[in-house]
Amino acid sequence: MENHLKALRTGRGWTQARLGQVLGVSRQAVNALETERHDPSLELAYRIAAEFDRPLEEIFPNPHR
Repeated sequence: MENHLKALRTGRGWTQARLGQVLGVSRQAVNALETERHDPSLELAYRIAAEFDRPLEEIFPNPHR
């Protein structure tokens, strides 16, 4: 799933490990999300959106629109 997670993370100067700590997931999970090898659960997607105070659609754009 296409996403803008890496840009948001680096915009805060955070490492993948730091974002993982904030979200309650591993650094490897953050890497898998950023490289689009894994899609987040709906719960995790909402936590990401809340952490960055952005709408889901801004972080995870719909490629079919």
